[in-house]
Amino acid sequence: MKREELKNLNVPEEAIDKIMALNGTDIEKAKSSVGDVEAIKQENESLKSQMKDRDKDLKDLQKQVKDNEDLSGQFSDLQEKYRNDTESYKNQLQQTKLNGALNTALSAAKVRNPKAAEALLDMDKIKLTDDGKLDGLDDQLASIKKSDGYLFDEGTHSSYGPKGGDGSDDTDEVQNLVDAFKQ
Repeated sequence: MKREELKNLNVPEEAIDKIMALNGTDIEKAKSSVGDVEAIKQENESLKSQMKDRDKDLKDLQKQVKDNEDLSGQFSDLQEKYRNDTESYKNQLQQTKLNGALNTALSAAKVRNPKAAEALLDMDKIKLTDDGKLDGLDDQLASIKKSDGYLFDEGTHSSYGPKGGDGSDDTDEVQNLVDAFKQ
């Protein structure tokens, strides 16, 4: 509102001054409000920017969590694989120790063919102790010696005993024959 417009309306000068003063304060309030509006607009833009950054960070975090879940799954799978491999290697080592101790025991028992004798053994009943001995082998070997004695080398058994070798008869057979013909 302008002063000239008020004069054209025949408004007294005092009233025009009061109206202009009120109008001035309203304009100043509006100007300060415009500054507030600008501050609010800037704050609004700042908050929008922060929201975009937050959404981006959440998406990145979600990808990382997914990757971490994948890595955790892979880690768990590898742990299980290594646990199984370790168990398998322990079993193989135990079986190798058992086989070595069995071969040594079969050799000590003078078995001629260890593979044939091992085929006759019930391996479920033979256990390797911590001190390296085999439990359950002696009974089975004794049973195999009775049923399949040919698998064991017991040495040669003969009932050959030369005369005079045991000290009981010192006579010479050839001399006895010569003496018999002379008569």
